[in-house]
Amino acid sequence: MKDEALALVEGVDDPSRALNLLREYVQVLVLRSLHESEAFANLAFVGGTALRFLENLPRFSEDLDFSLVEGEGYDPETWLRKVRRDLALDGFDVRVTFNAKKTVQVSWVRIAGLLAEAGLAGRKEQRLSIKLEIDTRPPKGAELSRTLVVRHMPLAIRHHRLSSLMAGKLHALITRRYAKGRDWFDLLWYRGHRPPIEPRLPLLQNALDQTQGQGRFDAARWSDLVRARLEKINVAALRHEVGPFLERPADAALLTADNLLSVLE
Repeated sequence: MKDEALALVEGVDDPSRALNLLREYVQVLVLRSLHESEAFANLAFVGGTALRFLENLPRFSEDLDFSLVEGEGYDPETWLRKVRRDLALDGFDVRVTFNAKKTVQVSWVRIAGLLAEAGLAGRKEQRLSIKLEIDTRPPKGAELSRTLVVRHMPLAIRHHRLSSLMAGKLHALITRRYAKGRDWFDLLWYRGHRPPIEPRLPLLQNALDQTQGQGRFDAARWSDLVRARLEKINVAALRHEVGPFLERPADAALLTADNLLSVLE
């Protein structure tokens, strides 16, 4: 498997794209291991990587995000031991850590040597890192589905449906302390569909109530809330941040205040 990962980036001149391809391949291996552990009986795949894998979002993503939907049988430490074992058997020098101290539990999968072998790092010690986050108290109201995804290999994944994924993205846009170009690019993607994708409002309302206080925000006014955030950010900085993650870096030019305002109408 490591040879296949390195073959993916052979001849790729753009270091950002090569890094994205390597990371995505390892993400697939992690998801395959979770699938084999039947972790998706307990978890739903959410976030930007879910959007890319399930809906072919034309940007790469760094993290693997999950929501806990069934507590009985929840056993992340066993699943992660299998992830470590599987990646080691695939030829990777891997270390996996897990922190269950907070509501959002965090694991890091770190692989040494791969970046150096791919010509993307000067030292073997530099690691390719993938963060896994599991929200163990997610807001209620999401709609779930199960999909067979083929990305390097087949995976059966339980996940939030598209409207619920959008609700999660809007929650991030409204509440995140710092602006991420990837969030705003995803907004253009969602609203660029015809008809535009609408968020799952019960989920968005519950998420806003849970993190911002009961009744402080009205999910039905999400476009006004997002517009208010847009007025306070540097859109040029958004383009700079998202560019290295796009399949077509030139698409960053689409991220303008006018375009964002137009999809909020």
